[in-house]
Amino acid sequence: MNVVDKGIEIVAAGAKEYLTFRLGQEEYGIDILKVQEIRGYEAPTRIAHAPAFIKGVINLRGTIVPIVDMRLRFDCAQAEYNSFTVVIILNLRERVVGIVVDSVSDVMELAPEQLRPAPDLESSIDAQCIRGLGSVGERMLILLDIARLMSGVDMGLATAAS
Repeated sequence: MNVVDKGIEIVAAGAKEYLTFRLGQEEYGIDILKVQEIRGYEAPTRIAHAPAFIKGVINLRGTIVPIVDMRLRFDCAQAEYNSFTVVIILNLRERVVGIVVDSVSDVMELAPEQLRPAPDLESSIDAQCIRGLGSVGERMLILLDIARLMSGVDMGLATAAS
């Protein structure tokens, strides 16, 4: 069964797990199957002429991993990095990318009835990169299509195939 609304498709094929994280007051969720690991923040090596939201790269066991600051990517106020700041290492098809977030909350299982299409609003996030909204009690999660978000032309990241 598919629920289609405003061009956003939410597949009701059973519960799915999301890693939740915070950026300021907002809470986001990404597919747990895209997460490779979670690490404490360490300053990456800066790359000249990279977009401001690409903080640089780290060497992760021999793999060069670009690090994207999600606050800067979403045009949020820049936060001070502290002991709660983490890097979520993502494995996206042929690419490994790290994203800097304020903190990781937990892993949540969301059933299809907890999912809603995202409203059409002006946002710094491309609407195609928002899978929908998840509700858990009083909490509202913005569910991201992280693979699509990290592959956008404006990301400045070349795919492994190129």
